[in-house]
Amino acid sequence: MVKYFLGTNVMKSSWDQVIAAFWKRYPNPYSKHVLSEDVLYREVTPDNKLLTRKLLTKTNRLPHWAERFFPSNVTRAVYIIEDSIVDPVTRTLTTFTWNINHAKVMSVEERCIYCENPENGNWTNVKREAWISSKVLGFTRPIQEFGLARFRSNVTKAIKGYEYILTKMQDDALLKTLVETAKDATGKAKETALAARDRAKGLANKTTTTKKQQYL
Repeated sequence: MVKYFLGTNVMKSSWDQVIAAFWKRYPNPYSKHVLSEDVLYREVTPDNKLLTRKLLTKTNRLPHWAERFFPSNVTRAVYIIEDSIVDPVTRTLTTFTWNINHAKVMSVEERCIYCENPENGNWTNVKREAWISSKVLGFTRPIQEFGLARFRSNVTKAIKGYEYILTKMQDDALLKTLVETAKDATGKAKETALAARDRAKGLANKTTTTKKQQYL
């Protein structure tokens, strides 16, 4: 038997912003369990879909009762494959993730779909599904229950992490705009000051010339 999870949420950012944040979501304060992220493969298909495969390494903290299933010489880190498909035509991002080690003890497969909110084009809908299974006889149910609870916790962290990155991106964009505006204002102020100085010099030279002519 497999434990099934279904969750949906709305991100109050545009699809373009969410896609941009997807590639920058690690590290963040809510993803300390994510140790590394490596791109293994990337391709743009003839129909302009972006395909990417990543290898993620995450920590694997276990309850005491589960320690017996992991010999001391076995790594506690979990290696996860993440496949993603960005479709600019349908404006969807679909991700598939699954763990490639410790799968006999617990396997977690996840699928997420990010798409534009049909009622508000500035928002993005997220549909998340997960399938959690175990092949440990006699402990299948508690392991699956533990896996489901852990998955729910990680979903909460993922959402908060995403929101953190989106806010940071918006703050960085605002700061960049303010800096550029300040530079433009400074440049214009310098131009105005130079123009005023040149006018003053011109008036001074004109006055001097006039006085010289009066004495001639």
